[in-house]
Amino acid sequence: MASIFIATLLGVAAAVHASPALVSRQSITALTTSQIDAFTSYTYFASAAYCTPSTTLSWSCGASCDNNAGFEPVASGGDGNRVQYWYVGYDRSLDTVIVAHQGTNPSQILALVTDLGLILDGLDSSLFPGLSSDIKVHSGFQDDQSRTASDILSSVQTAMSKYATNSVTLVGHSLGAALSLLDSVYLPLWLPAGTTFQTILYGLPRVGNQAFADYVDANLHVTHINNLKDPIPILPGMLLGYVHPSGEVHITKSGEWAACPGQDNPSIQCIVGDVPNIFDSDEANHSGPYNGISMTAVPC
Repeated sequence: MASIFIATLLGVAAAVHASPALVSRQSITALTTSQIDAFTSYTYFASAAYCTPSTTLSWSCGASCDNNAGFEPVASGGDGNRVQYWYVGYDRSLDTVIVAHQGTNPSQILALVTDLGLILDGLDSSLFPGLSSDIKVHSGFQDDQSRTASDILSSVQTAMSKYATNSVTLVGHSLGAALSLLDSVYLPLWLPAGTTFQTILYGLPRVGNQAFADYVDANLHVTHINNLKDPIPILPGMLLGYVHPSGEVHITKSGEWAACPGQDNPSIQCIVGDVPNIFDSDEANHSGPYNGISMTAVPC
């Protein structure tokens, strides 16, 4: 993330320290090497979302594409400015439809402005029918997700029909992680019963309030991985009403991938405890590496 994003939120990010009243929900466990390696394909898919729509549609985006050579692209879009890049396709080895969103590119100022829309708003009932009015999300993230929602839904329906699969996997890094999390709430409302979903995210900022996090926990299967002292996962601050869903995996200085149970687990093995405020963070950690893979457009 660009430093303007960090600087603008300095005043609220300090609110992200762990309260003494918070306690670890369950024991924290370290992922095995094989469990860590199982994320590799999804990490490359998230990285590929930084590449232009023309390269993801032809699946010619360098290492991120080469490492998932069995992928069949169906659609792509976005301009990397007002609308983040996105793509949809089918992976034969995983037998799942992949939905991916581009993360925040500091060179695209409009994307940064979207990041700074901190107001919590109710969900658009035309996209999220039947959900509780208690659920509130980041207004900028919601606006961005709405610009691609219908195109992504149509593309996922096409891929599911073409490849006869009922599995959908959503990935993303940074802002792309936030958009994919919102898509993870949106798509099940419109796809056939029996469709299975999983969501794997990297460097996820907080997206919504307590009701949102509780809905995600009750209805979705989400893993969100954060790296070392990355400041983005502690933003926006909890005093603004934002809460992370469960499913955190925190990469520690020792290289351990710690599975952190519960929402915003305050243990020092997890992001809230490891990065108690913005002054203890390191923006350079945001791009990774995640098991040797960095999130950047350079390989494209």
